[in-house]
Amino acid sequence: MSRRLLAYFLLDTSGSMNGEPIQALNNGFNGLISMLRADPQAMDSLHLSVITFDREVKNIIPLTDLASFYPMEITCPDSGPTHTGAALEMVSELVKKELIRGSSDEKEDWRPLLFIFTDGKPSDIQKYRQMIPVIRDLEFGAIVGCAAGPKADEQFLKELTDHVVKLDTTDAITLSSFFKWVSSSITMGGKSQGTGESTPLPPPPSELNIII
Repeated sequence: MSRRLLAYFLLDTSGSMNGEPIQALNNGFNGLISMLRADPQAMDSLHLSVITFDREVKNIIPLTDLASFYPMEITCPDSGPTHTGAALEMVSELVKKELIRGSSDEKEDWRPLLFIFTDGKPSDIQKYRQMIPVIRDLEFGAIVGCAAGPKADEQFLKELTDHVVKLDTTDAITLSSFFKWVSSSITMGGKSQGTGESTPLPPPPSELNIII
C-alpha cells in the first residue's frame, strides 16, 4: 500500500452561507475533486474527509480515498451560529484515530493537511481557543485558513495558522480560484521529501489576498 496523504476540509455552513455562497462552495469543491482526479499521485495517495459546521458539526464525508470519492451537495440552514471550535475538536479526534504513524507492518502517512473555510467568525470562541494548541500538537503538514466575504474575520484564523487567505467575495469565480490553489497545495503535499516536513505552499493567484 502506498503512503497516504490525508486532507481534512472544515467547511462553514452557517446561515450566512445560504444562497449563492453555498452554491459557489459546492461548485468550487466539486471542481477541486475533478482537478485532483487528474493527478495520478493524488489518485494513488490522497484520502479526503469533509466536516461541515454551523449549529451542528457533521463529518458528512468520512475519510475516503480519492478514487472512491463522490461529491455530495453541501447544504446549510437558513440561520444559525458558527461552531468552529467544535469542528476543530472533531477533526482532532478524527486525526488521532485515522492517521497511521508507521509500524513494521504499515507505511507512515504523510503529515496531514487541514483546510478551514469560513465566512464569519467562531460563535464558540472559548472552545475555539482551547482547541488551537490541540490542533498544533497534531503536526499538520499545513493548515490553511480561508476567510471569505466581507464579514469574515481573518484574525481568528491567524491565531491558528500562519497560512491565511482572504477572499473579498464568496462568488463562484473567486471560490473556484481558491480551490484551484488548494489543488496545487495538496499536490505539493504528496511530493514533500519526508513525512516529518511541513508542506510548502504554492504562490496564490491574484484573487487571493495572503494575510501577513
